[in-house]
Amino acid sequence: MPKISAKAHEMPASPIRKLVPFAEAAYKQGKTVYHLNIGQPDIHTPETAINAVKIADLTVIEYSHSAGFQSYRDKLAKYYQKNDINVNSEDIIITTGGSEALIFGFMSTCDPGDEVIIPEPFYANYNGFAVMAGLNVVPVTADIRDGFALPPIEEIEKKIGPKTKAIVICNPGNPTGYLYSKEELEKLRDIVKKHDLFLFADEVYREFCYDGAVPFSVMNLEGIENNVIMIDSVSKRYSMCGARIGALISKNREVMTSALKFAQARLSPPTIEQIASEAALDTPQSYFDEVVAEYVERRNITVDGLNKIPGVFCPKPSGAFYCVAEFPVDSTEKFCQWLLEEYEYEGATVMMAPASGFYSTPGKGEKEARIAYVLKKESLEKSVRILEEALKVYPGRTI
Repeated sequence: MPKISAKAHEMPASPIRKLVPFAEAAYKQGKTVYHLNIGQPDIHTPETAINAVKIADLTVIEYSHSAGFQSYRDKLAKYYQKNDINVNSEDIIITTGGSEALIFGFMSTCDPGDEVIIPEPFYANYNGFAVMAGLNVVPVTADIRDGFALPPIEEIEKKIGPKTKAIVICNPGNPTGYLYSKEELEKLRDIVKKHDLFLFADEVYREFCYDGAVPFSVMNLEGIENNVIMIDSVSKRYSMCGARIGALISKNREVMTSALKFAQARLSPPTIEQIASEAALDTPQSYFDEVVAEYVERRNITVDGLNKIPGVFCPKPSGAFYCVAEFPVDSTEKFCQWLLEEYEYEGATVMMAPASGFYSTPGKGEKEARIAYVLKKESLEKSVRILEEALKVYPGRTI
């Protein structure tokens, strides 16, 4: 029988979805499963986006331009300008989700065997995108006790070698919810400039910053305009995860010309979803005000509740809608599976994402789990209670 590729063997399974079979078995047993494992918000998609699809007067669903509809790129540029990010439509390529944007970015800037430095824990699919592009991920570990702040810049610089091509960050972060400060980003800017690297920044959670925190975009870092590549998406901003529309943004003309060739090879981003995404740009600020207020309440219920459980530690994030908690268990891989297979409290259990899958360094994150506080407040309160009761009887508890 023919063998599959080495790349297929290297492609990691998703830590977010790997426990799905156990959740399905729990459903068959009649359990309610609270899904804290995946960032699928229950917030309603803006009506402007939904209505635009409903009233679209189409007789043929045609290809768009490979870079995306001009009207959408023009309008998206105005959105960025309104948020003090000075770009124009020529700086934007519309992609099939933020995932494709990062893949195009990697393939346009890096050769097989090159290295990208990423502070860990990081969005697990970055590993997969690196495998697709033939790159090696070099992790620099952030500390949960520091709230997952940017690791010391000296530690990052130590990782830079002859094969290093880029640094990748997510801000605010998935899975940690940490929001990098302007000062932290300026430190990154300095080593990016010193070593002439690319800086990729996944900024898809920009609208979700809390407690007065204000995001600072890498596009506004002075002196490295040609080094910066921003990744964006409508998935979280407008609760449109299924729309699969993202964007690759850069002032570097050579990068954008190269990325467009990859975009042409896949023909075009989805037409219907671009119609929805363009309309979503008309979403009023009141929508985001309400959503942010809701997420703050959900975060507080989740994080404050977790920190009241003996032996649990969870730093309070300033952005996104995730947190990473440390549990007093032998392994969160085992704990999360046990919750689905063997435990229930009042007919319900909880599904989390073991955090080891968000680390590239073997052995890291073994006692941590990512929690997405995207459920209604009542469900989050029940989830915290389930975890509290479960830890009292879990056979692998360590404290």
